[in-house]
Amino acid sequence: MDLYFVRHGKTEWNLEGKYQGSHGDSPLLPESIHDIGLLAKRLKNIPIRHAYSSPILRARRTAEILLEDLGKKIPLTEVDGLKEFDLGDMEGKKFVDLEARIPDVIHAFRQEPAKYDATKIHGESFESVIKRSNDAINRIVAKTDPDASILLVSHGAALVAMIQALLGTKIADLRKNGGLSNSSLTHLKYENGKYSLVKWNETKFLNKKLESTDTI
Repeated sequence: MDLYFVRHGKTEWNLEGKYQGSHGDSPLLPESIHDIGLLAKRLKNIPIRHAYSSPILRARRTAEILLEDLGKKIPLTEVDGLKEFDLGDMEGKKFVDLEARIPDVIHAFRQEPAKYDATKIHGESFESVIKRSNDAINRIVAKTDPDASILLVSHGAALVAMIQALLGTKIADLRKNGGLSNSSLTHLKYENGKYSLVKWNETKFLNKKLESTDTI
């Protein structure tokens, strides 16, 4: 089975450097519509059986636009387990402001997840995100034909945690491959009860130089 994970298109808050979790949201930028079209061209020859999306608007709209651009009748199902982290008090706040106010929390979240204490910002832990997302993906895989290709549209921080956990990576090492960019594609295979990585954070098809606000 082939699993294609997509991070949603870039949003206004992404551009402004604001934290955007499960309780925050902002519209996709016009440039994202273009990028999603390029992603569709990258995926056009892949026989996607079913698409799954976080119910949060930025992810759902990315999935809807992508499927429209593919021009195929691919069913789309919203899955709560694919939501972004609940970022509590960090929602809607600028990166630079929080780095000055709670540097230990931000450093842990971005660089050393094993040291991240979500209770300090009334948010969600890595363990919680990994459990709900991996449970959801394993349920999807269990009901899908073993030779199928599926699409999963979610969010930057949640995707890093869920994908690395599927690969057996410990929480301390979740950041070992870096982050994921807006409209990026990450490809996993599932075979004989095991997930393996084919490609992490593919962005070449976007034909542009990425900015610091594109990746988390």
